[in-house]
Amino acid sequence: MRSRRSCLSVPGSSPRMLAKAPVLAADEVILDLEDAVAAAAKDAARGHVVHAIRESDWTGKTVAVRVNGLDTRWCYRDIIEVVEGAGRRLDCLVIPKVERPADVAFVDRLLTMVEETHALDRWVKLELLIETAAGLENIRDIARASPRTESLILGPADLSASLGFPRAIPGSGRADDQGDPWHWVRGTILVAARAAGLQAIDGPHLDVGDAEGQRRAAKRARTLGYDGKWALHPAQLDALNAIFAPSQEEFDRAAAILAAFAHATGAEARGAMRFGNEMIDEASRKLAAQCVARGEAAGLKPTKTWADFQREWSAT
Repeated sequence: MRSRRSCLSVPGSSPRMLAKAPVLAADEVILDLEDAVAAAAKDAARGHVVHAIRESDWTGKTVAVRVNGLDTRWCYRDIIEVVEGAGRRLDCLVIPKVERPADVAFVDRLLTMVEETHALDRWVKLELLIETAAGLENIRDIARASPRTESLILGPADLSASLGFPRAIPGSGRADDQGDPWHWVRGTILVAARAAGLQAIDGPHLDVGDAEGQRRAAKRARTLGYDGKWALHPAQLDALNAIFAPSQEEFDRAAAILAAFAHATGAEARGAMRFGNEMIDEASRKLAAQCVARGEAAGLKPTKTWADFQREWSAT
């Protein structure tokens, strides 16, 4: 599992911002050739992005490029030039406005051609932005359209326009008496992602000056089960990293549950056991495994063992 607690979008047309991105606290950096780049600057932006990927030190980060939409004249050149120029150091392509499985299949085939032509020794993976009503309608098939796909991403601004929502900032405030329309959208994307074995990433909080609103939105997405959230400004990163990672206490407890359950089902041949005041079983193990995976992806290491928990229980 790649850690995608915070996914920072950086304009591909800005060499200055591209140069700063490797030292920022984002788990993933998305070098953007789409919405953040004016039409007249798109061709030059490809060169800036390739140079940044090849020449910068991206250690510890996932590096992705958001290409232009498949309905534009820039998309195929984005894919070919970026992968030809930087495919050996590029982790993912982000495909915007995916509406049907055929969109994903096209990118997959084109990537395969470029990779085989240049003897690249690894696949470039895909992340798919869901930004239209058609994308939501076809999301289950979209999620399974390519083995390259790693995540589904909610794109709030375009999706708001497509669905006719009055707001493009999901989850930042309290729901009114009509409920929160974004709750269903997030749930739909999450279920499709999980059913296909993918990560689910929440879209950015568009009001970059509203730190409290961003925290509320991120906490709501995390409660639903999302793995992370896009960011548009470096100031948003620390809060996202904290919200989408387990605390050290949660991580330690989950690691201890895995150890205890392995002992119970192995040495003692039991399917359930008591962990402190809680009964744990296979469902408990699955939840703990998810927590440990998130924590390890975020760089956490255990500070307490199952034996430490046992000693604490004995003392009380």
